[in-house]
Parts: sequence; C-alpha cells; structure tokens
Amino acid sequence: MRMVDIIEKKRDNHTLKKDEIDFFIQGYTKGDIPDYQISSLMMAIYFNGMNDAEATHLTEAILNSGDTIDLSSIDGIKVDKHSTGGVGDKTTLVLGPLVAACGAKFAKLSGRGLGHTGGTLDKLESIAGFNISLDNESFIKQVNDLNIAVAGQTSSLAPADKLLYALRDVTGTVPSIPLIAASIMSKKLASGADVIVLDVKIGEGAFMKTLEDARELSRIMVKIGKNFNKKIIAFITDMSEPLGFAVGNKLEVVEAIQTLQGNGPKDLHKLCKEIGAYLIHHAGLTANVADARDMIEEKINNLEASDKFKAMVESQDGTFPDLNDYIKTNGIIAVKSESSGYVKALNALDIGLAAMRLGAGRATKDDTIDPDVGIVLNKKVGDKVEKDEVLAYIYNNKDDITAEIKTVLEAFRITEEFQEEKPLIIEIIE
Repeated sequence: MRMVDIIEKKRDNHTLKKDEIDFFIQGYTKGDIPDYQISSLMMAIYFNGMNDAEATHLTEAILNSGDTIDLSSIDGIKVDKHSTGGVGDKTTLVLGPLVAACGAKFAKLSGRGLGHTGGTLDKLESIAGFNISLDNESFIKQVNDLNIAVAGQTSSLAPADKLLYALRDVTGTVPSIPLIAASIMSKKLASGADVIVLDVKIGEGAFMKTLEDARELSRIMVKIGKNFNKKIIAFITDMSEPLGFAVGNKLEVVEAIQTLQGNGPKDLHKLCKEIGAYLIHHAGLTANVADARDMIEEKINNLEASDKFKAMVESQDGTFPDLNDYIKTNGIIAVKSESSGYVKALNALDIGLAAMRLGAGRATKDDTIDPDVGIVLNKKVGDKVEKDEVLAYIYNNKDDITAEIKTVLEAFRITEEFQEEKPLIIEIIE
C-alpha cells in the first residue's frame, strides 16, 4: 500500500477503506509517513469530507494508536461530558459534583486551555495543591469512593490525535467536521465512559459558527458513539456571549462553587441541570429526565453537591478555597458604559481574547497562566444599562490594560431597543 495512492483516492473524492485509514494513522504515528503527505491528505479530507463509515474507521484508528482506560472495575454506569470549548465554560466544575451527588459515576479526563477558551485543568490547578496527575488505580479508586474524579489526559491516550491536530493547526485544516469528530470521539472513547454528553457550542465565542455545522458535527459524533455501543447525547448550545459572569481561572472556580450552593448565574445553572439530568437518567438512576432534574435541585438545596466538590478537591490534595481570600490581584478596574440602553449583543470572543491577554489564557501552549486575573461581567444580553453604569470588572496584574479595557467596552453592543435573551440550549440530538 502506498500513501500517494490514498491521497489521490481522497483527492478524487472516493471513499477510503478501513485498512487504508489504519495504514496512514499507524504509519504517521510511527514516523514512517512524512508530514507533507499527511498534510496533503488532511486537505483532501477538508475539501471532500468523509462519510459516516470513514469517520468511524478514522476514530477507531486514532483510538487504537495508544492506550485506552479500562473502567470496568468501577461499579455502575460511567458518565462523562465534553465541551467543544467556550468563554466562561466552567461546566465540568459544576456538573461533575452535581451528578456525583446524585449517584452517577463521573470519570473525566480533561485538557488545558489554548487561545480564548479556558481549560478545566487550568481552573482546577488554580486551587492550591490540586493534583491532576492521578494514576489509573488512584483514579478508579476515587470514582468508586466519591463517584467523581477529574484528572489530566495522559500522553499515551490517542497519540495520533495529538500529532494530527498539531499538523492541522498549521495547515488550515482544523475546521473539517469529520476530523473534529474523530479527534473528539477517539479521546472520549479511550477514556472509557458508557454515557457521554457532548456540549457543542455555536456562536462568536465558539469553534462552530453556524447551526448547520453544529448539527452535522453532533450527528456524526452521535453516530460514531452508536457504532461503538456507547450512549452519546449532543447538546447544541449558544456561545454568542460568555457562559455565566466569570471569565478567568480562580474567578470561574468561585462561580462554580456559588452555583453548587444555589447562588450561581441562571444560564450556568440551567445548562448544568439539563446536561446533568440526561446523564443521571441514562445512568439508570431515575425513571425519566424530569425526575433527574428534581434530584439535581435537591442536591443543590441540601448542599450535597457543594460538599461533593469539596470532597473531590481534598481527595486530590487540594485546599478548598476560602472565597473571601482566594483571588489576589494588583487592581480591579470597572469598565463603565458610555451610553444608556439595552445590551443587544456581548461578543464572547472579544471577552475571551481580553482575558487571555490579561494572562488568564494561553496564546501558545508554552505561555504561563496567571490564575487570579480575568473578567467578571456585570451585564449580559437583555439587561438595561444606564450611562456610567458598570458593564464589567477587570481583575488584573498588568501595569497597562488600556487595550483590554477598550476590547471589553467594545464587546458590549448597546442599543435603545430591548433585546430578548437567546435560548441557551438550541437543540438536543441523540
């Protein structure tokens, strides 16, 4: 078998067979196939796509390029979630303890943030002492004992995906839907969960910009999951404005704890409640989704969900934060409105980029995170605003944040017309 024949076959829009896909994934992982040939193939896939069978075979080949995690020694049905990335998306920090408090086994491997979207591991590591490097035995024991563990992905999981993504990132082929689907699903399947909710974000602050693309990505991932006998549910959710109010690592930890205690933003509460209800129901813990919603509210009201988060932090060597003395910055700057009216739009991408430049995120993988800095919104879409009223607070450790203030101010579009809130959950595909 020759790599050039596979390239030409996909260039001419023909379907690749399983053995051809296995050949180039194995060859590239071993270093036998050069970057330039894989780049050529990725571009051919970008333009001509892949059918469901090809996407499933590609997922399987990437999955088999490394180790998989055997969670069979965890009692019960294992649940997980994955988000395609967004601004202020601290869902895992709320969702995990919620479903664990309800009796579901939440076993999650997470990644770091890059660009304008934050990573779960960065948020957790902003908690003093928190250990994200659990070996398999410790990970499984903690899920059995507490119903929850969140740890870092190991380099041995789906190594082909890391190689392919690095190449796609510099060759303009990241937006290919079948390549995205195979990348996400290979890692999720390698992590061993039985029921997985995929939170597919659309909007300015998300990777998917259109509902059509989000639907197609969701459909393919649900189909791949079915082919592997996994229950996959895809939520298509809005990311035209940040989720919640807080953007930044420690700031998002605080907001997650507040949400678990019943005092969080309504959009974050709603999303975690809905995703959690589907996970709990499909884990066999309730007769229907409505009963699962009721269970979640009960666990928030009696503080069992908050206690579960604290137990996870302490089990992973962290010190549960004192919210009154947790965030330390040189300054907090209030960004005030220059006009009166209603917030018509709030550009999530701009808020995310401003937070990244403050130090809350990474422009490159080698950048260092400042866990204390970030942005806390005071107004969101649909809110009434008076001139000189605070739109957002910037937590900063820089000498000059003139550019960041300007970016945050311009992220708010204020008009005289009232703007109704957009629905947060647009569609559910299963």
